[in-house]
Amino acid sequence: MAALAKVNGSVVGRLLKERNQTLAVAESSAGGLINAALVTVSGASAWYLGGCIVYTGASRAALLGITAHDMAGLRPSTEPFARLLAQRVRDGLGATWGLSETGASGPGGNRYGDKPGHACIAVSGPVDASITIEIDSEDREFNMWAFTRRAL
Repeated sequence: MAALAKVNGSVVGRLLKERNQTLAVAESSAGGLINAALVTVSGASAWYLGGCIVYTGASRAALLGITAHDMAGLRPSTEPFARLLAQRVRDGLGATWGLSETGASGPGGNRYGDKPGHACIAVSGPVDASITIEIDSEDREFNMWAFTRRAL
């Protein structure tokens, strides 16, 4: 699975470099695999500005400045939350694009009631978009790689 993610990261990098655009990443349940897949690409410093793992409320606040006020009426592991993460990481690093992922990798669901294999992915930039994916698996590592592939 890592090889496929690296290939996807190479495609992302090539497209960004061709367009003279940059990318920043905020991920949660993928645990850093999205960022790692991008950094493994030779020449990534031309288009990858950085990223973070926002696994807790404390990390959201410290790394992306997301406050309790920002979270009012917003639940993690949803498309609106993924869009907020993508926008904040994009703005924070001054990137053309922000990419985010949030979900439940497993083996159990998350505390918000989502089953393992649930993830929301968003991009923020010249075009804003988000998707929800549901993978029928309780295998944590499998789901983390699947989230990474879909994000890339």
